[in-house]
Amino acid sequence: MTETQAREEICRAGRSLFERGYVHATAGNISVRLDDGFLITPTDACLGFLDPARLARLDANGRQTGGDRASKTIALHTRIYAAARRFDANTACVIHTHSTHCVALTLKDPGDELLAALTPYFVMKVGHVPVVAYHRPGAPEAAEQVAQAIERFGAAGTPVRAVMLTRLGPNVWHDTPAAAMSVLEELEETARLQVLAGSTPAPLDAEQIDELRRAFGARW
Repeated sequence: MTETQAREEICRAGRSLFERGYVHATAGNISVRLDDGFLITPTDACLGFLDPARLARLDANGRQTGGDRASKTIALHTRIYAAARRFDANTACVIHTHSTHCVALTLKDPGDELLAALTPYFVMKVGHVPVVAYHRPGAPEAAEQVAQAIERFGAAGTPVRAVMLTRLGPNVWHDTPAAAMSVLEELEETARLQVLAGSTPAPLDAEQIDELRRAFGARW
């Protein structure tokens, strides 16, 4: 993907997420890792009304070289790229939202992971979602704990594509904005099912999960 294509894809994903209610107001951000740096949505930008030419451009060291002022979450995004690419070298897009049902699940103690293996597509497309304790937005401690979670699950043979920040929202990643958006959609839909169910439903059992691994290479 060229830089021009990446700019267009960030704006397309942002508009789609906004129009369908996955983000609101100026919450959320999207970044793409380029060969020589990063693009990220500007601070306090509404994802529904992004201008490709005004996206923040940073060099490989995270120094801004163009566009509007970068979102403060670029530090977290760069930590995610560094950690996640150890287990999936194609990781090139990170999306952060304040998706309603995901956040709602963290208002009560969700434990170490946001969701159990509730549906086959959650197991296949998302996988484990470790929960990081609350820190203020942009806190370096949160970035450190996110990186540690990625490394811990990856080392155990279950690489993750999402981490949940308590009371803030999920960070998801994949190789393109469209693919990362798909992970976010599946995660939020599963969280919605959990909220609607009320009490915790029984998860898929070990045999059912193993079948998904064999058939589809599930990430659980």
